[in-house]
Amino acid sequence: MENNTIAVLRDNKKQVLDLWVDMQTSEDSYFNAEDQNADSQELVEAFVNALDADTLENKDAIGFDKAKEVLMGISVSRAKQGFSPRETGIYLFSFKEAILKTLYDNVSDPVALHADSLKISRILDNMAILTFEGFIKGREELISRQTDEITEISTPVIRVWDGIVALPIIGTLDSSRTQVVMESLLQQIVETGSTIAILDISGVPAVDTLVAQHLIKTVSATRLLGAECIISGIRPEIAQIVVHLGIDLSNIITKSTLASALQTAFAMLQIQVSNKRQ
Repeated sequence: MENNTIAVLRDNKKQVLDLWVDMQTSEDSYFNAEDQNADSQELVEAFVNALDADTLENKDAIGFDKAKEVLMGISVSRAKQGFSPRETGIYLFSFKEAILKTLYDNVSDPVALHADSLKISRILDNMAILTFEGFIKGREELISRQTDEITEISTPVIRVWDGIVALPIIGTLDSSRTQVVMESLLQQIVETGSTIAILDISGVPAVDTLVAQHLIKTVSATRLLGAECIISGIRPEIAQIVVHLGIDLSNIITKSTLASALQTAFAMLQIQVSNKRQ
Protein backbone atom coordinates (compact mmCIF):
# COMPACT_ATOMS: atom_id res chain seq x y z
CA MET A 1 0.00 0.00 0.00
CA GLU A 2 1.32 3.44 -0.87
CA ASN A 3 2.49 5.61 1.98
CA ASN A 4 -0.29 8.05 2.87
CA THR A 5 2.13 10.99 3.06
CA ILE A 6 3.42 10.36 -0.45
CA ALA A 7 -0.11 9.99 -1.77
CA VAL A 8 -1.07 13.32 -0.18
CA LEU A 9 1.83 15.10 -1.87
CA ARG A 10 1.07 13.55 -5.25
CA ASP A 11 -2.58 14.52 -4.99
CA ASN A 12 -1.78 18.05 -3.86
CA LYS A 13 1.09 19.13 -6.12
CA LYS A 14 -0.83 22.22 -7.13
CA GLN A 15 -1.30 23.27 -3.52
CA VAL A 16 2.41 22.84 -2.88
CA LEU A 17 3.26 24.86 -5.99
CA ASP A 18 0.79 27.65 -5.21
CA LEU A 19 2.02 27.98 -1.64
CA TRP A 20 5.64 28.00 -2.76
CA VAL A 21 5.14 30.57 -5.51
CA ASP A 22 3.29 32.85 -3.07
CA MET A 23 6.21 32.64 -0.66
CA GLN A 24 8.72 33.41 -3.41
CA THR A 25 6.69 36.33 -4.68
CA SER A 26 6.77 37.95 -1.25
CA GLU A 27 10.54 37.36 -0.97
CA ASP A 28 11.61 38.11 -4.58
CA SER A 29 9.16 40.69 -5.86
CA TYR A 30 11.47 41.73 -8.72
CA PHE A 31 11.89 38.18 -10.07
CA ASN A 32 10.01 37.27 -13.25
CA ALA A 33 6.83 35.51 -12.06
CA GLU A 34 6.43 33.47 -15.24
CA ASP A 35 9.96 32.06 -15.05
CA GLN A 36 9.59 31.57 -11.32
CA ASN A 37 6.43 29.53 -11.73
CA ALA A 38 7.90 27.36 -14.52
CA ASP A 39 11.10 26.56 -12.59
CA SER A 40 9.19 25.86 -9.39
CA GLN A 41 6.69 23.59 -11.13
CA GLU A 42 9.51 21.56 -12.68
CA LEU A 43 11.15 21.05 -9.30
CA VAL A 44 7.89 20.17 -7.57
CA GLU A 45 7.14 17.55 -10.23
CA ALA A 46 10.65 16.07 -10.11
CA PHE A 47 10.77 15.91 -6.31
CA VAL A 48 7.28 14.56 -5.63
CA ASN A 49 7.53 11.99 -8.44
CA ALA A 50 10.78 10.72 -6.92
CA LEU A 51 9.19 9.99 -3.56
CA ASP A 52 8.37 6.38 -2.76
CA ALA A 53 8.80 3.99 0.16
CA ASP A 54 12.50 3.54 -0.60
CA THR A 55 13.57 7.11 -1.41
CA LEU A 56 11.72 8.44 1.62
CA GLU A 57 14.16 6.47 3.77
CA ASN A 58 17.30 7.43 1.83
CA LYS A 59 18.20 11.11 1.29
CA ASP A 60 20.92 10.09 -1.20
CA ALA A 61 18.71 7.79 -3.29
CA ILE A 62 19.32 7.71 -7.05
CA GLY A 63 15.64 8.51 -7.53
CA PHE A 64 16.35 12.11 -6.51
CA ASP A 65 18.91 12.64 -9.31
CA LYS A 66 16.38 14.33 -11.59
CA ALA A 67 15.24 16.70 -8.83
CA LYS A 68 18.87 17.48 -7.96
CA GLU A 69 19.64 18.19 -11.62
CA VAL A 70 16.70 20.58 -11.84
CA LEU A 71 17.68 22.28 -8.59
CA MET A 72 21.30 22.66 -9.69
CA GLY A 73 20.18 24.29 -12.94
CA ILE A 74 17.91 26.71 -11.09
CA SER A 75 20.66 27.60 -8.60
CA VAL A 76 23.19 28.29 -11.36
CA SER A 77 20.66 30.43 -13.22
CA ARG A 78 19.79 32.45 -10.12
CA ALA A 79 23.48 33.02 -9.34
CA LYS A 80 24.03 34.43 -12.84
CA GLN A 81 21.03 36.72 -12.37
CA GLY A 82 22.63 38.27 -9.28
CA PHE A 83 20.80 36.52 -6.43
CA SER A 84 22.71 36.28 -3.15
CA PRO A 85 23.52 32.95 -1.44
CA ARG A 86 20.93 33.79 1.22
CA GLU A 87 18.19 34.35 -1.37
CA THR A 88 19.12 31.13 -3.16
CA GLY A 89 19.00 29.20 0.13
CA ILE A 90 15.65 30.70 1.09
CA TYR A 91 14.34 29.58 -2.29
CA LEU A 92 14.64 25.90 -1.34
CA PHE A 93 13.73 26.33 2.31
CA SER A 94 10.47 27.96 1.28
CA PHE A 95 9.85 24.85 -0.86
CA LYS A 96 10.27 22.71 2.25
CA GLU A 97 7.91 24.99 4.14
CA ALA A 98 5.25 24.64 1.41
CA ILE A 99 5.52 20.83 1.49
CA LEU A 100 5.28 20.64 5.28
CA LYS A 101 2.32 23.02 5.30
CA THR A 102 0.55 20.83 2.71
CA LEU A 103 1.19 17.71 4.81
CA TYR A 104 -0.04 19.47 7.94
CA ASP A 105 -3.28 20.41 6.17
CA ASN A 106 -3.95 16.98 4.67
CA VAL A 107 -2.43 14.25 6.88
CA SER A 108 -4.63 13.37 9.84
CA ASP A 109 -2.34 10.81 11.51
CA PRO A 110 -0.04 12.84 13.83
CA VAL A 111 2.49 10.01 14.23
CA ALA A 112 2.89 9.52 10.47
CA LEU A 113 2.93 13.29 9.95
CA HIS A 114 5.76 13.75 12.43
CA ALA A 115 7.85 10.81 11.17
CA ASP A 116 7.50 11.58 7.47
CA SER A 117 7.98 15.32 7.98
CA LEU A 118 11.37 14.60 9.56
CA LYS A 119 12.34 12.34 6.65
CA ILE A 120 11.33 14.89 4.02
CA SER A 121 13.09 17.68 5.94
CA ARG A 122 16.27 15.62 6.00
CA ILE A 123 16.05 15.03 2.24
CA LEU A 124 15.48 18.70 1.45
CA ASP A 125 18.16 19.88 3.87
CA ASN A 126 20.59 17.60 2.06
CA MET A 127 19.48 19.05 -1.27
CA ALA A 128 19.97 22.57 0.10
CA ILE A 129 23.71 21.97 -0.13
CA LEU A 130 23.24 21.77 -3.88
CA THR A 131 21.88 25.30 -3.98
CA PHE A 132 25.18 26.61 -2.66
CA GLU A 133 27.21 24.38 -4.97
CA GLY A 134 25.09 25.60 -7.86
CA PHE A 135 25.44 29.20 -6.70
CA ILE A 136 29.24 28.90 -6.60
CA LYS A 137 29.32 27.24 -10.01
CA GLY A 138 27.10 29.95 -11.51
CA ARG A 139 29.21 32.74 -10.05
CA GLU A 140 32.43 31.10 -11.21
CA GLU A 141 31.06 30.86 -14.75
CA LEU A 142 29.95 34.50 -14.60
CA ILE A 143 33.31 35.68 -13.28
CA SER A 144 35.15 33.62 -15.88
CA ARG A 145 33.08 35.10 -18.70
CA GLN A 146 33.52 38.65 -17.37
CA THR A 147 37.26 38.08 -17.01
CA ASP A 148 37.48 36.95 -20.62
CA GLU A 149 35.49 39.98 -21.76
CA ILE A 150 37.63 42.37 -19.72
CA THR A 151 40.80 40.75 -21.06
CA GLU A 152 39.60 41.22 -24.63
CA ILE A 153 38.65 44.83 -23.97
CA SER A 154 41.92 45.60 -22.19
CA THR A 155 44.09 44.26 -25.03
CA PRO A 156 43.01 46.25 -28.10
CA VAL A 157 45.40 46.18 -31.06
CA ILE A 158 45.32 49.58 -32.79
CA ARG A 159 46.45 50.28 -36.31
CA VAL A 160 48.16 53.65 -35.83
CA TRP A 161 49.70 53.94 -39.30
CA ASP A 162 50.19 51.93 -42.46
CA GLY A 163 52.55 49.17 -41.41
CA ILE A 164 52.41 50.05 -37.70
CA VAL A 165 50.19 48.55 -35.00
CA ALA A 166 50.18 49.35 -31.29
CA LEU A 167 49.03 47.33 -28.32
CA PRO A 168 48.58 49.26 -25.06
CA ILE A 169 48.74 46.80 -22.16
CA ILE A 170 46.89 47.72 -18.98
CA GLY A 171 47.19 45.67 -15.81
CA THR A 172 49.32 42.68 -14.88
CA LEU A 173 50.53 40.18 -17.45
CA ASP A 174 50.11 36.52 -16.56
CA SER A 175 50.41 33.40 -18.68
CA SER A 176 46.77 33.27 -19.82
CA ARG A 177 46.62 36.97 -20.60
CA THR A 178 49.94 36.84 -22.44
CA GLN A 179 48.43 34.20 -24.69
CA VAL A 180 45.50 36.50 -25.50
CA VAL A 181 47.84 39.45 -26.08
CA MET A 182 50.05 37.38 -28.37
CA GLU A 183 47.15 35.96 -30.38
CA SER A 184 45.54 39.39 -30.83
CA LEU A 185 48.80 41.03 -31.85
CA LEU A 186 49.88 38.32 -34.28
CA GLN A 187 46.44 38.18 -35.88
CA GLN A 188 46.42 41.93 -36.41
CA ILE A 189 49.95 41.88 -37.86
CA VAL A 190 48.87 39.27 -40.40
CA GLU A 191 45.61 41.05 -41.27
CA THR A 192 47.21 44.50 -41.71
CA GLY A 193 50.56 43.37 -43.13
CA SER A 194 52.29 45.51 -40.53
CA THR A 195 56.05 45.30 -40.08
CA ILE A 196 56.31 47.14 -36.76
CA ALA A 197 54.42 46.45 -33.55
CA ILE A 198 54.56 48.72 -30.51
CA LEU A 199 53.90 47.20 -27.07
CA ASP A 200 53.08 50.01 -24.67
CA ILE A 201 53.43 48.97 -21.02
CA SER A 202 52.63 52.37 -19.48
CA GLY A 203 49.61 50.80 -17.82
CA VAL A 204 51.52 47.85 -16.36
CA PRO A 205 51.92 48.56 -12.61
CA ALA A 206 55.16 46.62 -12.18
CA VAL A 207 57.59 44.54 -14.16
CA ASP A 208 59.16 41.45 -12.66
CA THR A 209 61.02 38.50 -14.15
CA LEU A 210 57.79 36.73 -15.10
CA VAL A 211 56.31 39.80 -16.85
CA ALA A 212 59.59 40.35 -18.69
CA GLN A 213 59.59 36.74 -19.88
CA HIS A 214 56.07 37.16 -21.21
CA LEU A 215 57.10 40.33 -23.07
CA ILE A 216 60.15 38.59 -24.56
CA LYS A 217 57.96 35.70 -25.74
CA THR A 218 55.59 38.16 -27.43
CA VAL A 219 58.50 39.94 -29.11
CA SER A 220 59.92 36.61 -30.34
CA ALA A 221 56.55 35.55 -31.76
CA THR A 222 56.22 38.91 -33.52
CA ARG A 223 59.64 38.53 -35.12
CA LEU A 224 58.74 35.10 -36.45
CA LEU A 225 56.15 36.88 -38.60
CA GLY A 226 58.81 39.24 -39.94
CA ALA A 227 57.78 42.23 -37.84
CA GLU A 228 59.93 44.28 -35.47
CA CYS A 229 58.72 45.02 -31.96
CA ILE A 230 59.20 48.17 -29.89
CA ILE A 231 58.40 48.28 -26.17
CA SER A 232 57.34 51.70 -24.94
CA GLY A 233 56.32 53.02 -21.55
CA ILE A 234 59.58 52.17 -19.77
CA ARG A 235 59.30 54.42 -16.73
CA PRO A 236 62.36 55.22 -14.55
CA GLU A 237 61.20 52.88 -11.78
CA ILE A 238 60.63 50.06 -14.28
CA ALA A 239 64.10 50.65 -15.78
CA GLN A 240 65.64 50.33 -12.32
CA ILE A 241 63.73 47.11 -11.60
CA VAL A 242 64.78 45.60 -14.94
CA VAL A 243 68.44 46.38 -14.21
CA HIS A 244 68.16 45.14 -10.63
CA LEU A 245 66.65 41.83 -11.74
CA GLY A 246 69.29 41.39 -14.42
CA ILE A 247 66.69 41.10 -17.18
CA ASP A 248 68.26 41.33 -20.63
CA LEU A 249 66.26 43.54 -22.98
CA SER A 250 69.31 44.68 -24.94
CA ASN A 251 68.13 43.08 -28.18
CA ILE A 252 64.73 44.79 -27.97
CA ILE A 253 64.07 48.42 -28.89
CA THR A 254 62.69 50.19 -25.79
CA LYS A 255 61.34 53.72 -25.44
CA SER A 256 60.08 55.77 -22.53
CA THR A 257 56.88 56.95 -24.22
CA LEU A 258 54.51 55.84 -26.93
CA ALA A 259 55.25 59.05 -28.85
CA SER A 260 58.97 58.34 -29.00
CA ALA A 261 58.23 54.73 -30.02
CA LEU A 262 56.05 56.01 -32.85
CA GLN A 263 58.82 58.38 -33.98
CA THR A 264 61.24 55.45 -34.05
CA ALA A 265 58.76 53.40 -36.05
CA PHE A 266 58.42 56.25 -38.59
CA ALA A 267 62.20 56.43 -38.91
CA MET A 268 62.46 52.65 -39.43
CA LEU A 269 59.87 52.85 -42.23
CA GLN A 270 61.47 56.04 -43.60
CA ILE A 271 58.28 57.99 -43.05
CA GLN A 272 58.60 61.73 -42.51
CA VAL A 273 55.89 63.59 -40.63
CA SER A 274 55.92 67.40 -40.88
CA ASN A 275 54.00 70.09 -39.06
CA LYS A 276 52.24 72.30 -41.65
CA ARG A 277 51.70 75.06 -39.09
CA GLN A 278 55.42 75.81 -38.96
